[in-house]
Amino acid sequence: MAVHTHRTAPTRYVEANGIRFAYRRFGRDTGQNTGNTVPLVFNMHLNGTMDHWDPAVTDGIGQDREVILFDNDGVSSTSGEVPTSVEEMAANAAAFIKALGLAEVDVLGFSLGGLIAQELAIAEPELARRLVLVGTGPRSGEGMASLTPDAQRIFGARYENPDDLWLAVFFTPSERSQAAGLDYLKRFRLRTENRDPEVSANVAPAQIAALSKWGAPRDNPYTYLKAIRQPTLVVNGGCDVIVHTVNSLILQQHIPNAQLIIYPDANHGSQYQYPALFVRHVSMFLAGRDFG
Repeated sequence: MAVHTHRTAPTRYVEANGIRFAYRRFGRDTGQNTGNTVPLVFNMHLNGTMDHWDPAVTDGIGQDREVILFDNDGVSSTSGEVPTSVEEMAANAAAFIKALGLAEVDVLGFSLGGLIAQELAIAEPELARRLVLVGTGPRSGEGMASLTPDAQRIFGARYENPDDLWLAVFFTPSERSQAAGLDYLKRFRLRTENRDPEVSANVAPAQIAALSKWGAPRDNPYTYLKAIRQPTLVVNGGCDVIVHTVNSLILQQHIPNAQLIIYPDANHGSQYQYPALFVRHVSMFLAGRDFG
């Protein structure tokens, strides 16, 4: 079997729940199901595709285990319509994983993907072994009933250079963070052939509707987190203006077996600002090793 990377892994398809899911598999022991390692399934942020992941992260983690990227229902190369609830998104993600013939996976969720990962862990406790929650938050989290004021300003602005949007969403205004952002933008464009199409205009409104339902105020909002029994690693930047950093602390405080890492001078894309450190932390966590 050919050894693929983020840049070369072919886009494949599998059907489940009446949806034709687009996905890519690469990294160590891809598709072998040898039991030596558990695959890590990545769940993407708002308006993102498989090609918005950072190769420094995916290939880095792929050194130790298989990496699986996919487009959920209605996103980019996957058929269907985007659900307007996180619960349905999670059910579709679980159906996709099972359609690959996998009985156990680790799950990484970034931003919106982190909401899906939480719900998946609760609904499918035997399927999800460990969780990595990045730049995300709990139901009814702080500032999560709608886009934060900073997010509204960033997404509502006009940019002569479209890259300035990514730099504002994922990185802080500091010189160091912006330089890391420019490096990320170069990396995530390294795949030049067979890239995912950009999402349609129908994707963001449905995803925002799901986010609003998740973030709506309710009584005893964090009680559900006690049902996440999986070991969980929560990661964020200290200056996240998209999903406020305090929400990561809330997750860590209410999930029974959770650890928290906050990266300094980092915004919503902290894992892209510190890719080598993030890969090290995630790889150690998934292997059950202590940080040191």
